[in-house]
Amino acid sequence: MPRWDSGIRHLLIDADDTLWENNIYFEQATEAFLDFLDHSSLGRDEVKAVLDDFERINAREFGYGSAVYTRSLQDCFHRLAEREVDETAIGVVIEIGRRIVEHEMELIPHVETTLAHLNREYTLTICTKGDRDEQQIKIDRSGLVHYFHQVEIMSEKDAAGYRDILGRLGARPDEACMIGNSPKSDINPPLQLGMAAVFIPHDHTWQLEHQEVDLAQPRLLVVDRFVDLIRHF
Repeated sequence: MPRWDSGIRHLLIDADDTLWENNIYFEQATEAFLDFLDHSSLGRDEVKAVLDDFERINAREFGYGSAVYTRSLQDCFHRLAEREVDETAIGVVIEIGRRIVEHEMELIPHVETTLAHLNREYTLTICTKGDRDEQQIKIDRSGLVHYFHQVEIMSEKDAAGYRDILGRLGARPDEACMIGNSPKSDINPPLQLGMAAVFIPHDHTWQLEHQEVDLAQPRLLVVDRFVDLIRHF
C-alpha cells in the first residue's frame, strides 16, 4: 500500500499559529479593548461582532496584520464609544494594537525537531500572508528560516496565489502539500487546486479564517499537533 505522501516533494507550511503562536496576542488585545471601551449596554460578544465586521471590511481593502487590526479597533471605537473620542482615547486604542508586535516569539512545541526531520526529504516553503515587513520580522525572529528553501509572503491565500507559488517551485499540484491551521487559507484553496493538505487545528484560529472542511477528501490529512507530521512524512 503506497504511503499517504506518495509523490509529494514539496511541503508548503503556514507560519502564524502553525509554526508559532500569533492570534492569542490579537485576542488579548481585543480583551483589553473591550475593557477600555466598557460599553454600558452592549455585551462583549456584541462588541466583538462589530469589531469582526470592521476586520472583515478592512482586510478586504488593506490586507492583514497588526496595523490593519489597529485600524479596525479605531473604527470600532469611533462607532461605539460612549465618551468623547479625543486624541488621548485614540492613543490608548492605538497602543493596545501596537503591543501585539512586542510579544516574545513563542514557537509551537517541537517545531524545530519536526522541520529538521521534514527538510531531509522535502523542499520546504514558508507560506504566510499579511503585511510583508511584519511577516518578515516574525520569520527572522523565529530562527527557523534556514530549514526552508524559500519564503512566500502572500497578500491573500487563494488558489491563484498557490498556483503562482507552484510555478516558482516548478511543481505540479499533486507534488505539493500545504500544512496549516486555517481552513479558509491553508486547506480549502490547495485542495481545490489538486494539492494535498494537512490540517492542524488550533484552538485560537482567527474567527474570520473559520470555514467548513470536507473531511472525506482523500488528499486531506488531519493531525492534532505539528510534531505528528513526523509519523506521516
